[in-house]
Amino acid sequence: MNITAADVNKLRQMSGAGMMDCKKALQESEGDFDKAIDYLRKKGQKVAGKRADRDANQGFVVAKTVSDQTYGAVVMVNCETDFVGKTEEFIKFSKDLLDLGLENRIHDVADLMPLSLGTSTVEEKLNDLLGKTGEKIQIAHYEVIEAPVVFAYNHFGNRLATIVGLSKKDAKNVSEIGHELAMQVAAMSPVAVDKENVSQEVIDREIEIGKDQARQEGKPEEMLEKIGQGKLAKFFKEMTLLNQDFVKDTKKTVRQYIAENDKEMVVTGFKRLQLGA
Repeated sequence: MNITAADVNKLRQMSGAGMMDCKKALQESEGDFDKAIDYLRKKGQKVAGKRADRDANQGFVVAKTVSDQTYGAVVMVNCETDFVGKTEEFIKFSKDLLDLGLENRIHDVADLMPLSLGTSTVEEKLNDLLGKTGEKIQIAHYEVIEAPVVFAYNHFGNRLATIVGLSKKDAKNVSEIGHELAMQVAAMSPVAVDKENVSQEVIDREIEIGKDQARQEGKPEEMLEKIGQGKLAKFFKEMTLLNQDFVKDTKKTVRQYIAENDKEMVVTGFKRLQLGA
């Protein structure tokens, strides 16, 4: 298979690994970027963690809830340059789009496109912006959460935003908890709420990566499964929300922080969107 310089550079941008390592990874993975990322990880390299299917570059990310906080959404609108992403018209379009989605409780991008936004549809407005800027503009992601209470957090600069759903609207300190958890998700980028929410595919992959790393370090074959399970436990600790160290007080986990306020409180879900991630 012909691996181009552009392919190598793309993987380098995604992973942060060296050019030759990226070329080797793509050759070994037959051009599959996700497999190439895993190849680099198995070789013990620290990678940026980006994936080929998340080709977000510049744009605007914004999150918000409806007035009674039972529904929240976060939208990412992409463009090619930071200049366009910071224009007043582009930002207004992104915010108006979110408000439209909230008003109609839309659940995906496809349902947004035919809706009226001012004197035209969302799709027509999008094409109009494309014509004015000369750039590719797309509504890359629109994620929602419905729960007894939903909280939204917008990081400074609108390159990152999150929404978090909780099970009890009348819980002690619920506003503080919701705000802290939304910021935790922004800062620590968990992949799931808890261990049982992690897919078997991800679990198998993390174990295999741990075993491969240990194998390359010369560890005995009979120890590999135990080492792989140890790597998985570390993954759960670092990458599932309730098991992460609470950012504001790392002596406790997020689970412990919630329980201190309300032992019955459940995190129903979260969404996190970030440009370039």
